[in-house]
Amino acid sequence: MLEPQRTDPLLPSVFLFSLHTPFSQSGKKITTVKMASHRRRNHYYNHFRSVLPLISAVSGVLLILFGLLSFLAPTPIDTNNPHHKTMLDTTNDVVEDTIGKPGEPVIHIPKKGRKDRDVWSSRNSKYFYGCSNASNKFSNADAITHPNRYLLIATSGGLNQQRTGITDAVVAARILNATLVVPKLDQKSFWKDSSDFSEIFDVDWYISSLGNDVKIIKSLPRRRGKTWIPRNMRVPRKCSERCYQNRVLPVLLKRHAIQLTKFDYRLANKLDTQLQKLRCRVNYHALKFTDPILRMGEKLVHRMRMKSKHFIALHLRFEPDMLAFSGCYYGGGDKERKELGAIRKRWKTLHASNPDKERRHGKCPLTPKEVGLMLRALGYGSDVHIYVASGEVYGGEETLAPLKALFPNFYTKETLSSKKELEPFSSFSSRMAALDFIVCDESDVFVTNNNGNMAKILAGRRRYFGHKPTIRPNAKKLYRLFLNQTTMSWEAFASKMHTFQRGFMGEPKEVRPGRGEFHENPHTCICEDSEAKARKNSGPRKYGKWYLMHWKMIYQVTIRMLMMSQNCLILMMMETKMVLKKTVSSMKPVWIMMN
Repeated sequence: MLEPQRTDPLLPSVFLFSLHTPFSQSGKKITTVKMASHRRRNHYYNHFRSVLPLISAVSGVLLILFGLLSFLAPTPIDTNNPHHKTMLDTTNDVVEDTIGKPGEPVIHIPKKGRKDRDVWSSRNSKYFYGCSNASNKFSNADAITHPNRYLLIATSGGLNQQRTGITDAVVAARILNATLVVPKLDQKSFWKDSSDFSEIFDVDWYISSLGNDVKIIKSLPRRRGKTWIPRNMRVPRKCSERCYQNRVLPVLLKRHAIQLTKFDYRLANKLDTQLQKLRCRVNYHALKFTDPILRMGEKLVHRMRMKSKHFIALHLRFEPDMLAFSGCYYGGGDKERKELGAIRKRWKTLHASNPDKERRHGKCPLTPKEVGLMLRALGYGSDVHIYVASGEVYGGEETLAPLKALFPNFYTKETLSSKKELEPFSSFSSRMAALDFIVCDESDVFVTNNNGNMAKILAGRRRYFGHKPTIRPNAKKLYRLFLNQTTMSWEAFASKMHTFQRGFMGEPKEVRPGRGEFHENPHTCICEDSEAKARKNSGPRKYGKWYLMHWKMIYQVTIRMLMMSQNCLILMMMETKMVLKKTVSSMKPVWIMMN
C-alpha cells in the first residue's frame, strides 16, 4: 500500500490517499474514507465552536459601547427649529455684505449673534465689587494738613486726560500735607475749550465728599491783601511718593504755594494701599458731572434703552489728528499721506514713522470696518443697537459705511437729540465728551478701537462698578488676522478672533495686578466676595467648560475602542472564512468520490 504524500498544505491527506488507491478496491476502503472525512468535519466544527465564544464576547462589548455612545451623544439637531441654529450655520441665515471698496471679496457673515452664551455680561462679575473706603488708620485731613501749604494744579489735554490729573492732584496734596486749590482745566490745547472746573464737574460735591481726606478750597487766598502768585514747577512723569517729598516739598516749604504744570500722569502707578484707595474715591465717587450734563446724558441713555434692551457703546477715535499722530497708514494713497503728513507737522518732536511697523506692534487704531468685523465675529448680530462716540471721522461717511452695513442700528448723540437740546454743549468739546462718557459708562458693552485716555478711564471704571463687558482690541494679534481675513472662512476667522481676544474682554482678573495704568486697572480697589464664590462652588455643578471637555475625551476614547473592536471583528471574520474555506476544500474530493 502506498503512503500518501502531502505536497500542498491546504490539500487534505485524505484526498491524496484516494488518488493513490485504486477506485475498484473493496467497499471497506470507501468506508474508511467516509470515516476519515467525518473526523475531519468534526475537527473543523470543534475549531469553529472554540472561536464562537470570542466572537460573542466582542459582539457584546460592541453592543455595550454603542449603548454608551448613544447615551452620551447630544440630542439630534432639528434644523427646522430656529432655536437650534448655531453661530456658524450660514446656510439659510446669512447676510451677504460687500464691505469696502468695489472689487473687494464678498464676506458672508451670519445675521444673528451667538446663542450659546450671554454676550452681555461677565460670567464671574457678581463675585467682585469696588472697595475704596479708608481704613481706621487713615488720618483725618484736619489732623495732617499744615497751614501755609497750598498746592495748585494746571491740567493738560482733553477731558479724560485732565481727569487723571484731577484725581492724582488730591493724592499729591495728601502726600505733601497741603491744602489743594480746585484744579485749573486746560483751555489752550488743541481742543480750545474755555470751560472751567465748575462748568463740567460738581465742585461743591468734589470738595465735600473728600473733606475727610484732603482740604480743598476754590481759590488761593490773598496774601497781605495782594494776589498770591504761586511758584510754577513741573514734576517728572510717574513721580513716586518719595519723589514728591524730595523734589516738591522743599520748594513748598520755602514758597508756601506752588503750581504743578502739565499735570497728567505725574504720579506713580505703585503707591501705598491707602493712597491707591484715595485715588479710587476721587475718580469713582467725588468726580461727578454737573446737573445739566447728567440730565442730558441720562436722556441719551434712556433713548437708547427705549430702542433696545441692550446696546453697545463704541468710542471710535478716527479723527484726522489722531491718525496723523499715530503715524499709521490706512490705504488712502497719496491723498491720505499728504493730508495726514501736513497735520503731523504740528508736532515738532515727532519723528518719521514706519506705518507697517506701527501696525505690527499694535499701535494703530482699528478702522470702523475692522471694529464691525471684530464685533460680529465675537457673536454680536446685525440687529444689535450701537451708540458711536466720536469726533470728526477721517473720510466721513465713506469710512463709516462698512460699520453701518454691519450694524444698521447706528446712533450718535446728534441723531438721538435735537440741535436745541445740544446747544448748551455743542460749542464745548469737553462737555460733549462728558455726554459720550455717560452713555459709554452706562452701556451694556463698551468697545474701543484704541487704547487712549477715555478707553483706559472707562475700562477701570467699569471694572470697579461690576466688571461690565469692556472690549479692547488685541491690535498686535488682530493685525495678522485682518491681513489674512480674505483667505479663510468666516468660521475660521471668528474662531481665531475669540482666541486672540481672550484677556481683552473685561473679565475679572484678566489683567495681572500692577500691569498698565492704575486708572485702567484699579486692582487695589477691587475686592472678591470669597464667601459667595465658595457657596457657588459647593452647590450643584453646572455643565461648564471642563465638564464638556471631560465627556469629549470619553467620546473620543469610545470611538477609538469601537474602531479597534471593528478591526478585531474583521480579523476574526477573515479567520472564520478561511476555516470554512478549508472545510469546503477538504469535502470536495469526497463528494467527487461519492458521486
